[in-house]
Amino acid sequence: MNSQPIELRAKVQRNDFALDVDLRLPGRGVTALFGPSGSGKTTCLRVLAGLEPAVSARVVVGGEVWNDTARGHCLPTHRRPLGYVFQEASLFEHLNVRDNLRYGWRRTPDAQRRHGWDHGLQLLGIAHLLDRRPAELSGGERQRVAIARALATSPRVLLMDEPLASLDAARKAEVLPWLEQLNERLDLPIVYVTHAFDEALRLADHLVLLEEGRVRAQGPIAELITRSELPIAHGDAASALITGQVLGTDADGLTTLAIDGGILRLTAPRREPHAPGTTLRVRVQARDVSVALQEPRQISVNNVLPATVQGLTDDGPGQVLVTLQLGDRTSLLARLTQGSVQRLGLATGLPVFALIKGVAVLR
Repeated sequence: MNSQPIELRAKVQRNDFALDVDLRLPGRGVTALFGPSGSGKTTCLRVLAGLEPAVSARVVVGGEVWNDTARGHCLPTHRRPLGYVFQEASLFEHLNVRDNLRYGWRRTPDAQRRHGWDHGLQLLGIAHLLDRRPAELSGGERQRVAIARALATSPRVLLMDEPLASLDAARKAEVLPWLEQLNERLDLPIVYVTHAFDEALRLADHLVLLEEGRVRAQGPIAELITRSELPIAHGDAASALITGQVLGTDADGLTTLAIDGGILRLTAPRREPHAPGTTLRVRVQARDVSVALQEPRQISVNNVLPATVQGLTDDGPGQVLVTLQLGDRTSLLARLTQGSVQRLGLATGLPVFALIKGVAVLR
């Protein structure tokens, strides 16, 4: 698979909305387009798919120019090798799962097929559903079938427009692990639209923050979410993403993770422990991080890591967001009261210790 970046430059003007973006997205992994309703997320997806008629755009995927209005070039949607997954599964109700998958595969030219119609069966855990019709499936099963149907077309990019928005919490929890597997096992870019920050944190490698049709910021998600000038770094959702390598799991159920800046111990995130050597990404919420000037002894907190204060930003009445540096390249956020910051004399450059509860680390 060609891992060249996706280029998307687009201007769309409607009576009540204007989009003006210039994006360069990774050619592999999940890019989340994140922002409130009306920020332009779905419009970006429609431009990539060739579904937006009144647009001035340049779209390049895998080195192939799909759209260049300046030169009068526009590849029709049906000739663009892409998969599109909508909020609703939109399956053919008169066909069983097997024939829904084969439908997309048959419409793909032989020269573009890189795998069979059943490519997504194991990836999405739906092999046992082949003889069922959509009416016999749960909401989560329908969405997994819809994703598998999109994969059956051998896409060069997978576009997903809030695929979990129509599901309740239980069905979302059912589908999310399968989406994580897609990121790990598919060698193609996924552009994922969402207004749910938790989904972006769990799935995305790259983040585009959209506001009123403009790009507020874009880049690796682990970097963006700790940038104190951005709204996503503040409030109850303030978090940091840390990636490390599993060293092992002890008899008490604590997994040990080697990270930049030390060792992190956390409650095993699933029943089956991760094998040593597994790369694991965890989310640490700012509200679950405390700060000490001296290394504490005989405390219940599992993680005490040396850190350096990188910055301090107001975070609402009486609250301060403290950015901490772990190692050479890992940032952590701590949400403290103004009184605590003053009492400790926290200032940029001050060496401290970050205290993180193991149970506060989320997968």
